[in-house]
Amino acid sequence: MDKSLYVAMTGAKEILQAQAVNNYNLANANTTGFKADLSAFQSQAVVGTGYASRVYATDATAGWDGGEGSVTTTGRSLDVAVQGAGFIAVQGPNGQEAYTRNGDLHLTPDGVLQTSTGQPVLGDNGPITVPPSSSVKIADDGTVSVVPLGATPGTVANVGRIKLVNPPADALTRESGGLFQLTAGGTAVADASVKIDSGALESSNVDLASAMVNMIDLARSFDLQVKAMHSADTNAQSSAQLLQST
Repeated sequence: MDKSLYVAMTGAKEILQAQAVNNYNLANANTTGFKADLSAFQSQAVVGTGYASRVYATDATAGWDGGEGSVTTTGRSLDVAVQGAGFIAVQGPNGQEAYTRNGDLHLTPDGVLQTSTGQPVLGDNGPITVPPSSSVKIADDGTVSVVPLGATPGTVANVGRIKLVNPPADALTRESGGLFQLTAGGTAVADASVKIDSGALESSNVDLASAMVNMIDLARSFDLQVKAMHSADTNAQSSAQLLQST
């Protein structure tokens, strides 16, 4: 295979991978607490016989953007936003402890506190369950308190405390659904310094304008690689005709 054709072909392939990451971020631009995925290109020499005269680019995931999204006040008692660094501990789909910034919390008919994506919120003794009550409040340290049904407003009962953690970013692995888990396995230790804002939500940290511009740039780059493949094919055909005519 001609090296120029190989470079163009791999370029188109890697651009499609970068586009997939960018589109994933765009799809989650309105997901509460979502952290954008990062990708980056790096150059690689084409290995083969002859002089090393070709270099192509490969795309690889470069982690995730740890920046915070904007915080919007909602006034809803079950909405929480993590202040600064930190995560809310939840039970992941695989049954293991996972971490999220999604503070859009809800109660199931059985009273289980869970995120909007269905992950039960963990406390000191497993998933937090809220008994029937007239009101629910979440303090800045994650303590969940209720006024039981039939009780006076001054009667407050604590039903659990949301586990808040702050493991190092390099100790986390990105999982599906915007969740994180410890790379080495196990569970993170609760961190009392992590606080939350009640009645507020953190938006996605995806820069929508930049993601849209990046999508257009990647689409144009893909078109250029396809044109380069056509040019390489045309040159090969022309060379073959010249050889046949001699």
